[in-house]
Formats: sequence, C-alpha cells, structure tokens
Amino acid sequence: MANIDERLDLNHTELWKETEHDFTKSEDIKRKSLTFYQDVWRRFRENKTAMFSLVFIVLMTAAAVFLPYFWRYTYSDQNLEYSNVPCRLELYEIDGTGASFYITNDYNVLQVARDGTLGKMAENTGDNLMTRQKNFVLDGKDIKVDYSQYFAAKKKLYSLRRAAERGEKVDFPAEEHKFENMKRYIVTVDGKEVEPSLRVWNKSHIFGNDALGRDIFIRIVYGARISLAVGFATAIVCFIIGVLFGGVSGYCGGKVDDAMMRVVDIINTIPTLLYVILLRVLFDSGGLFTIILTIGLTYWVSMARLVRGEVLSLKKQEFVLAAKSLGAPTRYILLRHLLPNIMGPIMVTITMMIPNAIFTEAFLSFVGLGVSAPIASWGTLCNDALEGLYTYPQQLLFPAAAISLTILTFNLLGDGLRDALDPKLRK
Repeated sequence: MANIDERLDLNHTELWKETEHDFTKSEDIKRKSLTFYQDVWRRFRENKTAMFSLVFIVLMTAAAVFLPYFWRYTYSDQNLEYSNVPCRLELYEIDGTGASFYITNDYNVLQVARDGTLGKMAENTGDNLMTRQKNFVLDGKDIKVDYSQYFAAKKKLYSLRRAAERGEKVDFPAEEHKFENMKRYIVTVDGKEVEPSLRVWNKSHIFGNDALGRDIFIRIVYGARISLAVGFATAIVCFIIGVLFGGVSGYCGGKVDDAMMRVVDIINTIPTLLYVILLRVLFDSGGLFTIILTIGLTYWVSMARLVRGEVLSLKKQEFVLAAKSLGAPTRYILLRHLLPNIMGPIMVTITMMIPNAIFTEAFLSFVGLGVSAPIASWGTLCNDALEGLYTYPQQLLFPAAAISLTILTFNLLGDGLRDALDPKLRK
C-alpha cells in the first residue's frame, strides 16, 4: 500500500506543474487597433462575391475608358459587306486552292481565312432572280448559291398558313416540319455540291456585326461608357443634392422640414418619362446631358428621405447636444458630426442607385428617348437587334448580357458594402 501511495504522489507531482505567467503583461495590446474604415475594408475583403464584383466593375470601367483608343474600329465605322456577319462562321473550303468562304444571309460569298479573318466579297458574275440563284468567282472557281427550293417551300408554307386561318383542312404541321429541316441554300463549286467543313470564330469582329456592318463589340464598349457615365453622374448628383437637402430638412425640423418634404413629394409624383419628354423639347436634343439631368432630378429624392430619417434619429444624441452646448454652428454639426455617422447607409444607397440609373438609361434609349444615333448605348443596341431577333439572336444577347451583368455586380457590391458597414455583423 505504501508503494502505491508513493506512485500516486509521484504521478500527481508530474501532472501538476506551476506555470510561468507574468500578470503584469495581461493588459498588453496583442495586435494593432483598426479604425472603423480599416475594419470595414477587412470585412469587405472576406466577402469573395463582393470582391469579385468590385474587380469586375473596375475592369469594365477601365475597358470602357481606355479600350476604344486602341481598338481598330470605332462605334460608327460601317462596312456593308460585313452586314449581319455572326461571331461564329461555317466555312466552305475549295479543294486545291486552300481558300475558304462564308455564305451570308443575303446569299453572298464572303472570303474568310481559315483562322477566321474576314476578307472581301467574291466577284459577283450574275444574279438570276427568276431561278433564285447567284453566281460568283473566287480564286478562279465558279461558285453558285441556289436558294430556289427554300424560297418555294417558304412560299408554299405561307399559302398553307393562310388557308389554315380560313378554316380549310390542310396538312400544315407536316409542311412546317419539312420546311424547318430544309437547307436555306445549296452551294456548288464548279458544278459540284459542297458542304460546310469548318467552324471558326470571327477573328475580325469577335461579337459579329450589325445590319450596317458595324463592330458590335466596340459598340458595347462605347455603350458601357454611356451607362457608367450616367450611373456615376447620378450617384454624384444624389450625393450632393440629396444629402444636403435631407440633412438640412432633418436637422432644422418643424415648418422648414414640412416645407422641404412637400417639395420632395411634388417632385416624386411626376413620372421620369415626363421629365425626359419635357427636357428633350427644352434642349431640342437627346444627348447624354439630358439623360443625366433627367435621372438626377428624380433620383435624389429617395436619398433626401433616407438622410432626413437618419438625421432625425441622430440629432437628439448626446454628442450633438454637447456640440450645441459648446456653440458649434449648424454647418459644423452637419458636416463633422451627423453626416460621418450616416455615411454607411448613404454609400450603400448610392451603390444601389447606380444600377437603377443604368437600367433607366437603357430603357429610355430602348424606347427612343435616350442618346441620339449613331452614338452607341446598350438600350439602342437592344432596340436595333429586335428586327432580326430570330435570325441574329447574338445581336441582342451581347448587350442584354452586358446590362444584366453590370446590374448584378453593382447589386452584389451593394450587398457586400451593407454587410461590411453593419456594426452588428462585426466579428
């Protein structure tokens, strides 16, 4: 028993040892303290989605500003030979010559290199409108494009559709299915029928061309200039007018607040579309300045309401009463005490206003109340693409995707800012 007790005491002394701890260093600061905005930036960086949105917006803004200076085309350069050429090409190859060509939707022969570089139109040696055929010469080879069968089937389908509408019994679905599976044209080289043998990307115009042969990519880049200019200018106008108007209204209160808020109510009741029409008549133009002025006159009222509500809740706080008791002027209290404390909601609201302004500008340009031709805008690009929606869907897809991605990234950026600026979410 004694040996057992000795072993237990030995184990007890080995397991329990006095630690060395200097209690005088318990109040030492282990890491550098962060300011409010440094902590906001730290939390914002942890949000991968918001950081991706910020990088996307920065890159898009840089491309919209600088890329047109280095691109080989401008938004107004036209080449009717490249009318409605898509971004993906099906090429026919000529045996023995290494030449390749593309058949346009107008049944013309366009010479295209194997790497996708566009060339010139082949020499047209005659069009036969009676037989629906076109003849060309390329590198000494006779090329014939025959679209008579497709045209006859289309004409027959049209007559059957009219007969079905009159109530006659016709086999319309079978003919429609047959028409959908029919070739649009038959291509022969020196009398021998050929098929597309190569699919390449359009190297000369990566997004293709519109109906006037203009480069769609650079027009989208110029459209980004218009949309981002409208968005950022609207944010600046809302920040200057809305913050000052709402701050003065909320801080003064009483009759001053009632009168200023009635002005906001009156402005808010007038539709934006009516502003646009009146300003277009007044300035006799549809320039960018008119769009910015119109959106700025209508969007700042929501900012004024937000700032007024925040100031009303803060002006009765102790730090404001202390500033008043020390004789600080009203301007000093607004600019140095109240506005810095509501900068978080202001920044989030401004970030959310930018995509709304971009969408409003695109809508106004789409309905013909935006910038005037030939200036490129995402809304005008969508409007121009409507006529060939079923034939050239890519002309609508690219500007619509640009609008959607821009609005999405700004909204995600606003969500990230809101989470980073919220002190309740601080870790």
